[in-house]
Parts: sequence; structure tokens; C-alpha cells
Amino acid sequence: MKILISYLKNYKNLVFLSLLLATINQSFSMMDPYIFGKIVDRVIHKPAGYDQDVFLNGIGLLILAGIGVAMVSRIAKAFQDYTQNLILQKFGAAVYTDGLKHALQLPFQEFEDQRSGELLNVLQKVRTDSEKFIINFINIFFTSAIGIIFVVIYAVSVQPWLIFIYFVASFFLAFLTSYLSKKVKKVQQKIVQQTRVLAGSTTESLRNIELIKSLGLTHQEMKRLNLSTQKILKLELEKVRSIRSISFIQGTIVNLLRQSILFLLMYLIFKNTMTLGELMTLQFYSFFIFGPMQEMGNVIISYREAEASLQNFEQIMQKPIEVKPLNPVDINQIAELEFKQVSFTHRTAKSRALHTIDFKVSSGQTIAFVGPSGSGKTTLVKLLVGLYKPDEGQILYNNIDSQNIDFDRLRNQIGFVTQDTQLFSGTIKENMLFVNPKASDEEIITALHFAACQGLLERSEHGIDSVIGEGGIKISGGEKQRLSIARALLRKPRLLIFDEATSSLDSITEEEISATIRQISSNKSHLTVMIAHRLSTIMHADRIFVLEKGDLVETGKHNELLAEKGLYYAMWRQQIGERKEVVVPGYGVLV
Repeated sequence: MKILISYLKNYKNLVFLSLLLATINQSFSMMDPYIFGKIVDRVIHKPAGYDQDVFLNGIGLLILAGIGVAMVSRIAKAFQDYTQNLILQKFGAAVYTDGLKHALQLPFQEFEDQRSGELLNVLQKVRTDSEKFIINFINIFFTSAIGIIFVVIYAVSVQPWLIFIYFVASFFLAFLTSYLSKKVKKVQQKIVQQTRVLAGSTTESLRNIELIKSLGLTHQEMKRLNLSTQKILKLELEKVRSIRSISFIQGTIVNLLRQSILFLLMYLIFKNTMTLGELMTLQFYSFFIFGPMQEMGNVIISYREAEASLQNFEQIMQKPIEVKPLNPVDINQIAELEFKQVSFTHRTAKSRALHTIDFKVSSGQTIAFVGPSGSGKTTLVKLLVGLYKPDEGQILYNNIDSQNIDFDRLRNQIGFVTQDTQLFSGTIKENMLFVNPKASDEEIITALHFAACQGLLERSEHGIDSVIGEGGIKISGGEKQRLSIARALLRKPRLLIFDEATSSLDSITEEEISATIRQISSNKSHLTVMIAHRLSTIMHADRIFVLEKGDLVETGKHNELLAEKGLYYAMWRQQIGERKEVVVPGYGVLV
């Protein structure tokens, strides 16, 4: 709950005002029974002692007083609700924004270790559960406390020893509720955990809906998700049983306490030490106190729910963010890139993904990395753009160690084209502006033409303002890749990275995209790094590096590597060469 308090401190003036208005609301609400008691004692209880005018004047004044206190109470309640909602909205927005901001600054590996829907679920849950607790705290707990104070003050004026009865009853009920709710806390923590898992699973299912439906796995996936849903259902039913038990015990005890207090008050009437009006006032007050106290279980439950959600939120906020250099060196233009004895191991892996990698490339050059699946190509790219940090060795940009560089600034000079093209709902222009919001229409069209997107533009009714995707024009895989290339070029990058940009395309489209990439590379205005599984896309590279199980096993140009008759030669013969057996030392017989 320290996190909750730390956020509410930022709105302490609003919190104080809300509590003040709640105090006014409750205090004036409790004036009504007091006025009614005075009417009973002064007028109704002794009607024979007044003539009609005095009777009507007395009744009129007291009723006007009752109307006045009710009006003040309602006005205070209206302003209380407004300030309370203002607190909730500010608090919710701050928690969600801070959580998201912190999450986006976490190391990339944190996102690889958990599903995307889980983080979103934690942020949404902490917001809703905390807001629910704040509402219950002010409207039930705090107002009940004000009511108890008001009753204590009035009871002192009637019979001082009545304070003891009200205090004992209130504290006994609060203690019992707190004790019974401990079980609910454990159940709620399990519910939050299972809900987070379900949110992650559901996000994955929706993201892979094409695969699920294509393979006819809809019912299988529904069964898998239903297992998590059933677990949550069982836990929710267990929580409901606990809550109902608490409510039953609370209701029984509250009724017993009220009847016991009524008996004592009647006894005081019998002994002529209390008036009828005082009895009725105190009886009304018992409803004001014990009614909300029956709802105290809801306060405890909402507290337990908020506590569990805040613990999950705190776990996210305590995760260390990416370490940035205190005095980063600015690189105006990337002109040179070098890996020096770079090694890297994934968190859960037993062996290294990359081992002592060495290479150097300068502006105007094109280099390529190839190798079998699992050889470390994608890991190398993630090291290149700063998503991973090397365990050993150095990554140098213009002879400056990456440890001394702020990658957020450096990435402005990087154009990135991946195998899985990520486009957003909206127009072509909006997708292009995503990477460069300040780009003009002319710059966008130039980048599109450079990436050979003329065909897409020709069939787009509104040009770059045409909507793509749902509700707009449908685009092919090749057009998606061309858009991705155009988007990368729009940044005017100094370092252009193609990460298996053609591996998911057909051979004709692949050749078209490869031609586009070769044309871009021939410009010699930037440094180009290519990661490829299909060797035909990287034949033009100035140098080709062959990776095998994290090691750099071969280096050279296309023809040089073929002449070596090593791993690259074997891969080439498998993909393009004659289909016959090739014996490669260290790799056996390849067909």
C-alpha cells in the first residue's frame, strides 16, 4: 500500500477536500435523527403543554432545520463525489502512464520472458482495484468512523457509559471482519495470477488467429483457454463463499448488537434516565453505524484485491530499467561499425548464442550474415541495435564503445526491415509518418518510389492518403515489405538493416525485393547489414559472414566462399545448385 499512498500524496489537497466534504456530509446527515429526537421530546411527547400556534411554530422551525441540514448534506455529497472522481481519474491515469513508461524502459529481454497481454492486465487491474478501494474507503470506512465519533459525542451527553458499548461493538466487528478476510487475500492473489496468465494466453490466441483458424484448431484453443477460465471460476467461487460467510457472520452479529443496544436503551427508559426522543435518536444512529459496518467486509475485500494488484504493479516498477550512460557521446553520423570479440548468452540458455564475433564495416559497404537456423543471426541484430548488451567484448560505433552511447538517440539513424512486417491500421501516410513524424508528402512519395512501391500507389485511389488493411485496400506480402523498406528509408538512415526481409516471400516477389535492396545498397550513402537465410539475396554483399552455432566460421565474398567448399557452399548447393550429394568436411553428406 506504500505505492498507493505515494501516488495519493500528489493529490493531497484533493484528498483532504474530499474527506472534509465527506465529514460535512455525514455530520449533517446525522443531525437529522438528532432534530427528530428533539421534535419528539419537546413537542410530540408533551402535546398538551402547547397551544396550537406554539406547537406549529415549534414543529415548523425544527422541520426547517431538518430540511436545511439535509440540503447541506446533499450539496456536500455532490461536491464530494466530484472531487472523489477527480482523484480517481488523476490517480488511474498516473498509475497507468507510469507503469507503461517504466515497462517501455525495461530491457528487451524482459518482454521476451513474458507474454504481452500479462503486462497490460497488470496495469488495468491495479487501476480498477485501487480505484474501487479508494471509493469504499471514503464512502464506507471513513464515513463510518465519522458516524462513530458523532454517536460517541451524543452518547456522552445522554449516558457516558454508552460509549463503552458502542466502542466494543464497533471494534469487535472490525476485528472479526479483518480476521475472516485473510483467507480472501490468499484466494485473490491466486485469482490475479491466473487472470494475468489468461490475458497473456488470450492475446497470443488473437495474435495467431490466422494460424488457429487455418489449421482448424479453434475448438482445441477454446478448450485450452477454458482450462484457465475454469481455474479462475473455481477461485472466484471460493472467494464468493468466503465473502458470503463473512457477510452472514457480520449480519448476525450486527443484528445481535443492535438488539442488545435496544434492550439497554429500553432499560434506561424504564429507569427514567433517558427520554423517548433520545432513545429514538440513538436507535436511528445504530442504523447509521452498523449499516455501513455491515459493508465493512466490502472495504476489506477491496483492500485485499488492491493489495494483490499493487504487489504485481510493484514487481514491475522494481525491475531495473535499461542502464544509460550518464554522459553519453553523441554520434552525428554512423560511419563505422565494429564488433570486437563479442560474446552473448541468453538468460535461460546453457550455451552461448554468439562467441567471440569480430567484424568491421564502414559507410558505403554492404555486409551479410548467413547460417543455419539457430546460428545466432537474429541475436547479432539485436546486439547491433542495442536490444541486447554483450556479455564480453565491445560493439563500437565510430570507434566509440556502445556502453557510452545513448541508443535512443543512435536509433534515429537506423532503418530496420524485418521478416514480419508490422503495419498499423490507417493510411499509407500514417504508417510512413510513424518512423518520421516530420516528413513531408514529397519525402514520403520519394521514399515509396525508391522502394519500388509504384504499383501500390497506382492502385491507391487516394494516393498516400489511402487506408490500408481493414476497410481499405488489401496489400500483398511483397507490398508490405516494400512499404517497410520505404518506411526505413524515410528516416534517411546511416545504418540500414535487413533482417531476413525476403524469407517469407515467393521467389518472384523475393527477386523483386532483392533487386530493390541491391539498388538501395548500391547508393553507397549508408552502411548496410543484411541477415539472410536465402543466399540469393546477399550475393552482391561486399563481405559475407557465415555463422554456425554462434561462431564465425567463414568470411569472404560470394565467389570466394563457394570456392572454399565449406558450409556456405553446402547451403548454396542446397538452395540453388544442382541437387546432388555434396560431402562437406565437418558437416557430412548434404544433398
